Amino acid sequence: MNPIRIAKNWISYRRTMNELGNLSSQALSDIGLTRYDIRHIAARSFR
Repeated sequence: MNPIRIAKNWISYRRTMNELGNLSSQALSDIGLTRYDIRHIAARSFR
């Protein structure tokens, strides 16, 4: 796999983790997510 692609995917993963992690539990609930879901959602961007 291309190292540049891996780096871009990792940055996307971390950005998603940070953005969703900064939302309140109420905001996450409003969009149908829990704190447990954040890592799974972010992992999709790393694939």
